[in-house]
Formats: sequence, structure tokens, C-alpha cells
Amino acid sequence: MSISAGLVKELRERTGAGMMDCKKALSETGGDIEKAAVYLREKGLAAAAKKAGRIAAEGVVESYIHGGGKIGVLVEVNCETDFVAKTEEFKILARDIAMQVAAAKPEYVRREEVPAEELEKEKEILRAQALNEGKPAKIVDKMVEGRIEKYYKEMCLLEQPFIKDTSMSVQQLITEKIAKIGENISVRRFTRYELGEGIQKKQSDLAAEVEAMTQNTCK
Repeated sequence: MSISAGLVKELRERTGAGMMDCKKALSETGGDIEKAAVYLREKGLAAAAKKAGRIAAEGVVESYIHGGGKIGVLVEVNCETDFVAKTEEFKILARDIAMQVAAAKPEYVRREEVPAEELEKEKEILRAQALNEGKPAKIVDKMVEGRIEKYYKEMCLLEQPFIKDTSMSVQQLITEKIAKIGENISVRRFTRYELGEGIQKKQSDLAAEVEAMTQNTCK
């Protein structure tokens, strides 16, 4: 079928794909622009998977400060070339990931980084919880595995729902950027600081302080 230049242009503006790719997608989907967009996305994600093994040694260290200095984040996001590292789209991605770390408080980048002993301890806690809830022993292990998946989504950055679009994970966001930008992108590491975190704050007894002040005044 004949595909109009206007339809190709519209699809290109919507997806950012090349003209020839848009024309092919429209031809493959009978001129349906919605199906063509899905077609391009699927093809792009497949291509992104192939790029995932390539070395990404360039990139940026992005910072983000929140709450007037109450929370600070540093995150290293890598790509393959310095050219891509300097693009606005890559910088926005790095900024979004830094904001994600500030808001969602992950402890690890990916599930493979969770120490085996910590994971086993978490499984023991979840198993005990399931048994205390009166669940049959034969289904407890399946319940634990399901809850461990939830644990990964809470603790691992790449598996967390993206704060700006919770219909996708952070990893899915990165994969879509790989497909669009054409280079492998990875998050190497991050550090998150929260003011006062880990410090045992002094618990004041206002009544006792007032009484002490009164006694000192009377002396």
C-alpha cells in the first residue's frame, strides 16, 4: 500500500525513529500509526538488548539535592561515547535517575548486588511471617519467592517503578533510552546522603528541663 509522507513524518515525530524505519513500520502494519509505533518500540527494544553487552565507559556523575539540603545524591550513569554523554537527553536521564534515588531510597543498583547472607536473612523473616499468618507450610516457599520479588522492587534501583511513570521500571526506562539513543547505557553506582541519618538524636524531656531551670533560678 502507499504510505503518505505526512503519515511517515507524524510517526517520526512521535517516536524519534528514522524516516525509512517509520515507512517500513507503517508498511508492515497497514498504515496504522498506533500499531506502527508499537512495532518500532518492539524492534527498538530488541536492538537495545543486543547493545547491553557493549562497554560503556563514558557518561556523567550527576548530583541532586532535595529539601533545601536535607537529601543529596551522586549517581554515575555510563554510556559508550562522550558525544552522547553531552546530549541533553542523556543528561535528563541521569538527572531523573538521581531524583529516583533521592525519592525511593534504593540500597543497590541491581538484584545481583544484594549480599547472599542478607537475602537469606530476608527469606527467613518472610518465611516466619507467612507461618505466623497461618499459611500452609506447602505454599510458604512460593509465598516467600513472591515477596522476595517485591523486596527487589523496593531495594534495587533498576527494579523500582520509575517515579515519573510508575507503569515502567527504571530498567525499562533505560532500555527505551538505549533503543532511542543507540548506545548501551548503564547505572554503575550511586551514593545517597540524608541529613542526620544514622545519628541517634537526643531525646529531650521538656518538663524535666523546665523543672531544672526553675530549681537553678531559685538557688
